[in-house]
Amino acid sequence: MNLTFETSTLFYALDGIGTLAFAISGVLTAFHKKLDLFGVFIIAFVTAVGGGTLRDVLIGRTPVGWMTDLNVVYTIVLGFAIAVLLRTQLDKLRKSLFLFDTIGLGVFTLIGLEKGINSGLHPVICIALGTMTACFGGVIRDILCNEIPIIFRREIYATVCIVGGLVFFTLKFFNLDNDLIYVMTTLVIISIRLLAVRYHWYLPKMEV
Repeated sequence: MNLTFETSTLFYALDGIGTLAFAISGVLTAFHKKLDLFGVFIIAFVTAVGGGTLRDVLIGRTPVGWMTDLNVVYTIVLGFAIAVLLRTQLDKLRKSLFLFDTIGLGVFTLIGLEKGINSGLHPVICIALGTMTACFGGVIRDILCNEIPIIFRREIYATVCIVGGLVFFTLKFFNLDNDLIYVMTTLVIISIRLLAVRYHWYLPKMEV
């Protein structure tokens, strides 16, 4: 019997990886802002569930995902604990925040895409949901930490989610195995984001 997206072991693992990665990225951002431990946990929490909460509200799925699955909360607590305990080591790795944020970006785009499909939405709307799911936790994180959100800067960020969505539906068109589509879509998003930063790819500025 084929597993559906909602019950797929691979999906559940990817969801956990994305939640953990975004929680850690939230902790690292909060540390740089010198918040207390409670503040650090709040930033970790909203980074991990902010995009998914917005997505679930928009598609009318309530209670939202993390309220019905305590494993999400446990995963955030785990990410918080890992980042706090290993903060010295992670701080030495200057690219830690970027790396965890990029992993979360790739995984959560995929999750938003499939949630949209399961709700019977048009592919264009699914791509929009995937982008929101991936980006808006980081938007909330940056706003709470008094930073300009990455999505509003010149960096290739939300754009890679859109590209990932196009890759996803292209692979769907060729009827490839779902698990292969999940992995390939996630890797494409992560790879493009890494290459964009490595080679300084930016979107052009709009000038008057």
